[in-house]
Amino acid sequence: MPVESIVVALISGGLSLIGVILSNAAAARRTEQKIETAQAVTDTKLDELTREVRAHNNFAQRVPVLEEQIKVANHRLSDLEKTNTLRIPPV
Repeated sequence: MPVESIVVALISGGLSLIGVILSNAAAARRTEQKIETAQAVTDTKLDELTREVRAHNNFAQRVPVLEEQIKVANHRLSDLEKTNTLRIPPV
């Protein structure tokens, strides 16, 4: 086998190896960028959901207070209606 064939084969193999390494590095960068973008979208959605849950929790804490206030107001209205009925004779 002539030495030139071996040199040509080594050069071709080396260049092929460099091409594969560069191609893999570029693909890895693209994949990393896609992952970073997906993570940013996920973080944004999570922040929005957290905000909505907090708003819901605040509302859920206030509902029992409102229910109690309505109960008291209804009781007072009932008392006023009974008092008015006793004082004012029907016309």
